[in-house]
Amino acid sequence: MSAEPLEIYLEEQDLGRSLREDVRAGLTATPKWLPPKWFYDARGSELFEEITRLPEYYPTRAERAVLAAHAGDIAELTDAKTLIELGSGSSEKTRLLLDAFARHGGLGTFVPLDVSVSALRQSTAQIAAEYPGLRVRGIVGDFTRQLDRLPTGGRRLVAFLGGTIGNLLPVERAEFLTAMRAALEVGDWLLIGTDLVKDPRVIVPAYDDAAGVTADFNRNVLRVINRELGANFDPEAFTHVAVWDPEHEWIEMRLRAEQPTRVRVLDLDVEFAAGEELRTEISAKFRPEGIAAELAAAGFTRQAFWTDPDGLFGVTLARAD
Repeated sequence: MSAEPLEIYLEEQDLGRSLREDVRAGLTATPKWLPPKWFYDARGSELFEEITRLPEYYPTRAERAVLAAHAGDIAELTDAKTLIELGSGSSEKTRLLLDAFARHGGLGTFVPLDVSVSALRQSTAQIAAEYPGLRVRGIVGDFTRQLDRLPTGGRRLVAFLGGTIGNLLPVERAEFLTAMRAALEVGDWLLIGTDLVKDPRVIVPAYDDAAGVTADFNRNVLRVINRELGANFDPEAFTHVAVWDPEHEWIEMRLRAEQPTRVRVLDLDVEFAAGEELRTEISAKFRPEGIAAELAAAGFTRQAFWTDPDGLFGVTLARAD
């Protein structure tokens, strides 16, 4: 069965407008910030794939280990008819779930949602070829804005993997989970991957690798802004910084201006003092009881929680009440 034509709810002009709004808001704030979604043009996606293979970067391997061990449990517990993946990318780890559902039986439809038309077109074609009995229905959309576009009917399982929820601030997480619950029916399921709180000596190198790949990835946001908005950032004038915040239990990625710098972007002249830092990402780490509480506040009940053998990464299966 070939993949169905993509359902596009996010056009190029929507992305351009969103980028302009984010850049204007973030670069005029104190302290300055940019959201991490703008890392991911074609080059940024390649760099992130490289990061996932680095020895320091444990989350991808750890989450894969959880799914490899428990995909069968997930299929059995949920008995889902439709699997929806948010921020799907290449859907590489999701194949562990698809294989488990193929063994279990009953899954009829796979719905990957991503902002990238090209990535989604490629992944849906590959999955449709690999799982010929599966209906593959790709949606181009933003998981923070297009949850109301998710297909209805049947017992649904929404997978939100990779620890991506940790990139949202606490208020944004609450808003997302509330919107997620509103999009689901009682008895639908949410599978969510979360990196866990642990020794910062393990966490920080995952965001500041010896080979400098993460540094290049971090600076890519400046290259995206230069290309898309005609800005004149010198990416090499900014140093990559990764800092553990023990109060909030998250890692922050920042770009530090090494000397006084003025950047022209949109109609703004943006000044950076020497040593001034621009926050480009937070990546929150979680405790099992905290995940359960945030899910409960949004109307979900945790049904299962699994970790990899080293306890680095957690996967939670929750049911919509």
